[in-house]
Amino acid sequence: MPRSLREVVFVDGVRTPFGKAGSMYAETRADDLVINCIRELLRRHPELPADRIDDVAIAATTQTGDQGLTIGRTAALLAGLPRSVPGFAIDRMCAGAMTAVTTVSSGIAFGAYDVAIAGGVEHMGHHPMGSGIDPNPRIVAEKLVDPSALIMGSTAENLHDRFPEITKQRADAFAVASQQRAAKAYADGVIQPMLVPVAARSAELGWGLATADEPPRPDTTLEGLAALKTPFRPHGRVTAGNAAGLNDGATACLVAAEEVATEFGLPIAMRLVSYGFAGVDPEVMGVGPVPATEKALRSSGLAISDIGAFEINEAFAVQVLAFLDHFGIADDDPRVNPYGGAIAFGHPLASSGVRLMTQLARTFHDHPEIRYGITTMCVGLGMGGTVIWENPNHSAQEAAQ
Repeated sequence: MPRSLREVVFVDGVRTPFGKAGSMYAETRADDLVINCIRELLRRHPELPADRIDDVAIAATTQTGDQGLTIGRTAALLAGLPRSVPGFAIDRMCAGAMTAVTTVSSGIAFGAYDVAIAGGVEHMGHHPMGSGIDPNPRIVAEKLVDPSALIMGSTAENLHDRFPEITKQRADAFAVASQQRAAKAYADGVIQPMLVPVAARSAELGWGLATADEPPRPDTTLEGLAALKTPFRPHGRVTAGNAAGLNDGATACLVAAEEVATEFGLPIAMRLVSYGFAGVDPEVMGVGPVPATEKALRSSGLAISDIGAFEINEAFAVQVLAFLDHFGIADDDPRVNPYGGAIAFGHPLASSGVRLMTQLARTFHDHPEIRYGITTMCVGLGMGGTVIWENPNHSAQEAAQ
């Protein structure tokens, strides 16, 4: 019999402070990072009975060691959720947490779930990118992809080749702006409410409390970036300064059917409109957000001009700039990553999608004149993912002003 789909809402999202790979979380387990996030969601929302959570979807790119063993289920148990709450693991590389959200959201819309937790974790200090994998040799031998597709920094250099108008100078300028926006967001107290403090132990310093992101470099300058090495190509354009680093961190969020959120008195931060995932040539994976966004716009009936806020993952500056150029958006458009992005905060692969959502939710809260926003990111091996959200605080009167 035909079903009517339910409205899906983003209730709340949190994350650990992001660390440099193997630095402040060197002796902290990956699963403990995401467990901290789940526990914080439960602490913040005592109005939600824990046994009403229908599933826990946690993403990790390298699903082994302390990121393995069906981490959604083990994290749920260790976080203290009832044993009746199931869980599972997801992998879509950088878009892992994003896919966790869209997957449970589909279940909620269909009626299989009422409330779910979705998130992601990546401990790149314990599990460096590519560790333990065994790519089928036919991928390269049969020329299914260019060999550079397996090295993310090389794909960014390829993107510079494809779009020569995106110069290293433009990429560096965007990177400096990201650092400045992140520093301002911290100074204004925007980022701190999103963070879950983590007790972490260092061999040098002993026990401490991680309360802020480790990667930001607020003193970054154009002159400093110009002097950095280009590790992926001699005389290249991609550097450690205009790309996200190697990081450790976790995220989690509550997603619910709108009527269930209302029933329990849960806040409604965003309303899901549509989402899309798309594939592109793996050697230029950074262009993935373009077709993914076009796909999500088509299914929603919206145009890019309807979007008032953008949270674009800054895996590489060139990837964001390619997106902006395609849609005719200026490099310094204030709608784009107003609180800074991954170049400043870091990019613990599978966790980043929920960071984008949490920051967009803050933008919606602060700007009722904005009705629609997107979270979008490129994905390794040639993919992109985009989610379109509606601001439940939208005021037509504010917009008119």
